[in-house]
Amino acid sequence: MVEKMVAVGAVIQDGEGRILLVQHVEEKGGFWQGEWICPGGKLEYGETIERGILREVKEETNLEIRLITPLIAFDRVVKQGEETKLHVIYIDYLAELIGGELKPAGDVGQAIWVRKEELPKIWDELHDDTKRLLQIAGFARGVTKDCRDRTEDLSLQSC
Repeated sequence: MVEKMVAVGAVIQDGEGRILLVQHVEEKGGFWQGEWICPGGKLEYGETIERGILREVKEETNLEIRLITPLIAFDRVVKQGEETKLHVIYIDYLAELIGGELKPAGDVGQAIWVRKEELPKIWDELHDDTKRLLQIAGFARGVTKDCRDRTEDLSLQSC
């Protein structure tokens, strides 16, 4: 079965400049299982990108955010042999925390605030697409290869 998805989310900073990362519960399974990601999820039919991000963040974290800047969209194609199993188009914003109390909910089992300078310590625990998103947002300079330039290697396996 081929799944096509438009995923919306946010790179959220708090007042101390930390970034919010979440991890799905084990029962959820799937492509993002067991790795830290930024809050977000599937855009619902008829929903605007901005409303979808605000809804997903609220559902997963109980937090209220202000969307600041749209980030460069990117995609991921997951293949099994020659067959495409998943095609995700990511649309994210840089956002700031404006309210709420952090309470992981829904398919999120845990959430942490991470200082930018601590990212290298947990880099290997991040999902590859989250690494790419943090690079696009400017939070991962010097941690690894810059995945924003896809002209040389479209596989992105090293990101």
